[in-house]
Amino acid sequence: MKKKSIKTEIDVNNNKVGIMRVRDIDYISLTDLARYADSEEPRLPIRDWMRSKEVVSYLGLWESINNENFKGGEFATFKNEAGSNKFKMSPQKWIKETAAIGIISKSGRYDGGTFAHPDIAFEFASWLSPEFKLYLITEFERLKKNEAYQEKIEWHANRILAKTNYIIHTDAIKNYIVPILTEKQKRFIYKEEADVLNVALFG
Repeated sequence: MKKKSIKTEIDVNNNKVGIMRVRDIDYISLTDLARYADSEEPRLPIRDWMRSKEVVSYLGLWESINNENFKGGEFATFKNEAGSNKFKMSPQKWIKETAAIGIISKSGRYDGGTFAHPDIAFEFASWLSPEFKLYLITEFERLKKNEAYQEKIEWHANRILAKTNYIIHTDAIKNYIVPILTEKQKRFIYKEEADVLNVALFG
């Protein structure tokens, strides 16, 4: 089953940049980054960037390392053609022809656009402006630190709640679930049922 994506935003030098979590990885909006160069037609800077032989080579190398289903033959064709005046490339074409996973293209009025793995998004940001790339890296790292801190706080809170409610759990089990058991059976079933309740209530 396909995992639901979760989207948030960071502020990069007064530019709103969407972050979409897919398969537990944060993908950065290339569309939002491209607005730094062209607010009216952000798809154009992305296509211009992808026409470069160096960029196509980089994208192909990234996919070769991270994507076992990457179509190397199609990539080789693009690499040979890249850089010429007639060569044109778009995120949709790259994804369709090579089965790429480093770039994601979504349609939709509110959550649509082109997103990329940070390894790729940082390269695009560098192409737009080295200064802009540094702002992006700073804000992205800040987001990850905040998320890690929040997860730590939630884990600690859940642990305290589970500990505090353990007696309530065991009393409920004793009175309603297992009224007649030996002492050995009780110790086992209390642990088993309390674990079930903890997972159900607190994750």
